[in-house]
Amino acid sequence: VITRPEMEIGRYHWMYRSSRPHRYHHVPALRGNISPLGIPGCFECCIKCLGGVPYASLVATILCFSGVALFCGCGHVALTGTVSILEQHFSTTASDHALLSEVIQLMQYVIYGIASFFFLYGIILLAEGFYTTSAVKELHGEFKTTACGRCISGMFVFLTYVLGVAWLGVFGFSAVPVFMFYNIWSTCEVIKSFQTNVTVPGDQICVDIRQYGIIPWNAVPGKACGPILENICNTNEFYMSYHLFIVACAGAGATVIALIHFLMILSSNWAYLKDASKMQAYQDIKAKEEQELQDIQSRSKEQLNSYT
Repeated sequence: VITRPEMEIGRYHWMYRSSRPHRYHHVPALRGNISPLGIPGCFECCIKCLGGVPYASLVATILCFSGVALFCGCGHVALTGTVSILEQHFSTTASDHALLSEVIQLMQYVIYGIASFFFLYGIILLAEGFYTTSAVKELHGEFKTTACGRCISGMFVFLTYVLGVAWLGVFGFSAVPVFMFYNIWSTCEVIKSFQTNVTVPGDQICVDIRQYGIIPWNAVPGKACGPILENICNTNEFYMSYHLFIVACAGAGATVIALIHFLMILSSNWAYLKDASKMQAYQDIKAKEEQELQDIQSRSKEQLNSYT
């Protein structure tokens, strides 16, 4: 006669494969740098460490640092050269460009803050990449993701999205001085091409900075024409400022690409952490059921021993 405890044991053995007796398989011989005690060698440790490096986050961090460094460094020097060009050739009265000088000085302080903030933010995102990679690949044994870690990852996704939208505006704004300097440079090229043409004198070709709104209309002289404008284009301040503004614009574009890259990485990591939390819940339930099965088996054995 089959007792009830034996029926319970049979039912759990049928429902859960993990409760069946384990089958032992042949273990291959140790190869490579693994020691006889099962401790991995130097090569295996290096492969394990390299497997935990978030390469995507590392590439995005390097691109972000490079873009911010180009934008901040080149933009700071280019703004200083722009003020020098305005003071020497387009606005000889200090009161006319006083407001512009204050705005440029404020922008330079903002550049310092942007450089410091993104240096810290890039390191934080890289650390978050290491954290997520370790959590997903389970490189630390009993490492478990928490609700706080998932919330932090979600917060980084939102913050990176906001910063990406803001840097799109910065990228568009950095293209404005490039457009202005390009117009001045192209006008100088026209003057050079018209030097041999007697019917069109170069003195009639001018560039009026006042029309861009960066200096007031009563600024003196406010514009440059002919040979004076050509001499301005040949100065070191104009040459350096023009090319530095181009590099700063390229750096802003690289930063936008890096933030988009970070956004994709963070979204993927957040999804991985969410799946990992579900897997942890499943494993906890499975472990609890196995423990209950072991308890039932032990009680059944005790009852069978008591019957016998």
